[in-house]
Amino acid sequence: MEQLFTHYGVDWVAMTLSVLGAYMLGNKNQYGFIVFAISNVMWIFLGLTWMTSIGMAIGNLVFCLINLRGYWNWRQQKLANA
Repeated sequence: MEQLFTHYGVDWVAMTLSVLGAYMLGNKNQYGFIVFAISNVMWIFLGLTWMTSIGMAIGNLVFCLINLRGYWNWRQQKLANA
C-alpha cells in the first residue's frame, strides 16, 4: 500500500492526464493534445528525478513532440478549412 504514493501522487496525476488526453483525442477534442503534452512533461520529470529512468524521459519527450506536432497540424487544418 505504501508504494501507491511513493512519488507523492505525481505519477497518478500524470497517468490520469494521459488517459484523459487519449479520451479527449478519441472525441476529436484538440485540447487532448495539450493535456497529453502536460502529462508527458510530468513523466519526463518523474523519469529524470524520482524514477531515474532515462528511457522513460526520452520516450515521453518524443511523445510530447509528437503531441505538439499533432496539435500544430490540427490547428493548421482548421485554419485552412475556415
